[in-house]
Amino acid sequence: MKITFYGQNCLGLKIEEIDVLVDPFITGNDLSKDKINIKDLKADYILLTHAHQDHTLDAEEIAENTGAVIVANFEIANHYEEKGLEVHPMNHGGSWDFEFGNVKYVNAIHTSSFPDGKYGGQPGGFVIEGEHKNIYIAGDTALTMDMKLIPMTTKLDLAVLPVGDNFTMGVNDAIVASDFVECDKILGCHYDTFGYIEIDHEEAKKKFYEKGKDLMLLDIGESIEL
Repeated sequence: MKITFYGQNCLGLKIEEIDVLVDPFITGNDLSKDKINIKDLKADYILLTHAHQDHTLDAEEIAENTGAVIVANFEIANHYEEKGLEVHPMNHGGSWDFEFGNVKYVNAIHTSSFPDGKYGGQPGGFVIEGEHKNIYIAGDTALTMDMKLIPMTTKLDLAVLPVGDNFTMGVNDAIVASDFVECDKILGCHYDTFGYIEIDHEEAKKKFYEKGKDLMLLDIGESIEL
């Protein structure tokens, strides 16, 4: 599994020969808009954790460009289906076997609405069990005890956790979250994009390191392989 960071919560996952894009927010992100051309992105599926603009802004255009299936909660899926796009609706606790692996939609504590105020359903995260590697994409969330349910059924190889604070967990709570999901390899997201969520990278990495954990804060366009 190859994972590429496109800023904020946007990730590209290459699982076998399938391209999965998560929470595409690029053209409105000052940190990524001059580095990433959304017309060059490949996507067979687009996973959306919730409806906020910094997670959905480029979903429609990319889906139109690529023919990707949008996977999201019921309300978000309906929103895009009304626009003529192919969707797969999900809801909390449900899972589905896609061609790239099993996807489960799990709880997140946050809010969810489209930029025009339209209801965006309840926010969530995704647990993806691929053929060889398993990852948890938390989406925007507070620390929640529900995270303890994940390792009861899935042994994770990577957890993607927000670390920017203010709107989501900060670094300290993300460390606790990594304990809850029993995964010491963390990819940070939801940081630096806005003034409210700027973080000290070295301090954040040090805090994780002192707990025996590895926090990765990737540059825009940088990739890792699991």
